[in-house]
Amino acid sequence: MSVRAYFERYQKLTSVEQKKDTLIEELIQRLTELESAYQQQQLDHDREKRFNRDIQIHEMELMEQISRTKAIMNREPFVIVLLDGDSMIFKDELLQLGEEGGRKAANELLSVVDDYVANNFPSIISPKIVTNMYVNMKGLCEACVRGGITTDPSVLDDFARGFTSSYPLFNFVDVGPGNDAAHDKIKEIFKLNLYNCHCHQIFMGCSDESPYFQTLNDTLADMDLLGRVSLIEGISFGKDLGSLKPHYRCTKFPSLFRDTKINPVWTPWKAAVATKPRSLLTPSPNPHISPKPHLVAPLSRTPSNITTASNSAPVSLTPASSHTSDEFQLVRSKPASSSRPKIVERNKYGQRVDRLDVQSIAREEVNRIKKLKLCNYYFLQGECPNEHCHHDHDRKLTKSELLTLTAVARMTPCRYGLECDDPECMYGHRCPQSEPGRKDCYWGSSCRFNTAAHGIDTNIVKVTKV
Repeated sequence: MSVRAYFERYQKLTSVEQKKDTLIEELIQRLTELESAYQQQQLDHDREKRFNRDIQIHEMELMEQISRTKAIMNREPFVIVLLDGDSMIFKDELLQLGEEGGRKAANELLSVVDDYVANNFPSIISPKIVTNMYVNMKGLCEACVRGGITTDPSVLDDFARGFTSSYPLFNFVDVGPGNDAAHDKIKEIFKLNLYNCHCHQIFMGCSDESPYFQTLNDTLADMDLLGRVSLIEGISFGKDLGSLKPHYRCTKFPSLFRDTKINPVWTPWKAAVATKPRSLLTPSPNPHISPKPHLVAPLSRTPSNITTASNSAPVSLTPASSHTSDEFQLVRSKPASSSRPKIVERNKYGQRVDRLDVQSIAREEVNRIKKLKLCNYYFLQGECPNEHCHHDHDRKLTKSELLTLTAVARMTPCRYGLECDDPECMYGHRCPQSEPGRKDCYWGSSCRFNTAAHGIDTNIVKVTKV
């Protein structure tokens, strides 16, 4: 074999070796790349493991936080009942019972609302029931008297007191006169609780007036809120609220509320009995009253259960100079002419002044007479116009008790105030706790008498003949 042949064979082997070396180098490079990629993947994997672990820990913390928040949200669940007294009027038999009727109304309302919640919202566990009733007390008193429900407006005050005192979360609020007074308060309370997580249901007992329609109609824009509102129908809804009934839960509590407004059933009774004769009451010593020289005994049609003086002639009461300061003597006078006009005494400003020193009567005696639940019309005016009056007509009153009852009646403001021209009006025309010249009294802003009825000059300078 020649040298050239060997050289060619050598070149072939060298070429193979070079290819092998190249392959090995490529393998080594690829291995290096794969090893680097593996290390990066390992780092990423470790990082993901740590991230997932942190996420899991954070998720657990969030779940615990949500559980705590839910527990806080469910800690004091309540439902709120908002009632407008113009359309949600309690049944006559409850109003007539005064304070006892107020307590009965509160108990019944708590019961029916609790049953309604249990039947319709089983997920609400033992909610508290908050009830706010907003009433124009003066208007309600007038309506009840004119409607023959009661003859004593103070019965409504007793009812409100009984209702409010029954439960800590029950409130009977006198909003005073004004068409929007109740609505403005209900609207703000409604808005305050609509998004309150603790308030699980709002019961609205309202009248068919445009402000209520607007409030409820605006709520329709958020469908999530519809289930949070229920309507209570007392006096039947009109066209506006009637159109919203399909969108809200609606219920009635017929055992509690009237379905019609109070309509006048009798005219002021005094016109019917004004021609009946009056006689005066026999006086008796009163340990609670120190009469002043100008004190005159109140006139009264004499019920059969009050002892009277001789029927032969009218009598009047004057302080007896020969007796102690808290005794009276009986003074006979000549029969008055039937044509003699009745009078209303007034001060120099033309304001009515009633001759009765209420502050001289012991508070204990006033409270005792209040608890007797006497009929003011019967004992002070001689006749009760209400056939179903629940007040006492049978008790025999002494003169001192009659004077105290007169004082109690004067604690209820007369709707005509200082301009009243009725000489037989038994209600108050000035605040009995206010002193002349002072525009405030013991009760401050919560006084039932308005500002004008305070600080009245009690010096009588003229009379109005009736």
